[in-house]
Amino acid sequence: MEVLPTRLPGLKLIQPQVFGDERGFFHETFRKDAYAAVGIDCEFVQDNHSRSRRGVVRGMHFAVGPGQAKLVRCARGRIVDVVVDIRRGSPTYGQWEAFELDDHNLRQLFVPVGFAHGFCVLSDVADVVYKCSHYYDPELERGIHYLDPDIAIEWPLDPREMVPSERDRQAPRLAEIADELPFQFDARQ
Repeated sequence: MEVLPTRLPGLKLIQPQVFGDERGFFHETFRKDAYAAVGIDCEFVQDNHSRSRRGVVRGMHFAVGPGQAKLVRCARGRIVDVVVDIRRGSPTYGQWEAFELDDHNLRQLFVPVGFAHGFCVLSDVADVVYKCSHYYDPELERGIHYLDPDIAIEWPLDPREMVPSERDRQAPRLAEIADELPFQFDARQ
């Protein structure tokens, strides 16, 4: 596998080695020792799978407490996966980066603790599968608005085409919760 460059420190975009022929393909979606060798040394404890239709936007989510790192991939369809740096003291605090993940490039995105995460579906349907470093706890889940004008994420769809949940539609702006964020930037990571 290859780690591709990202702009925000701490993120890792993974291009797995894929073995394909006329029958289809095979690739390892996770191998602890290989991922640890490239700096992804989390103990993943939960796997999640979501299916969404075109235009669905999920995010921008994060967990407080111990936080929750994620290893995200799109197993079916095509999405734009977006992260926002919400680590206090980070030189890229409040900045976002987006990556296209799909069932052709098979890339994975490692999102460490201290980032808000979300995605928008570009294909008719998409299955997004991700590993989490801590168990889901609704008491610890938080979010920021996917259309926060201060962050200004450039989503690939017109906002009128996007379909958020009611919770995501009501999420606060980053500036409204900035003082509550527990995440600190660590330049050694």
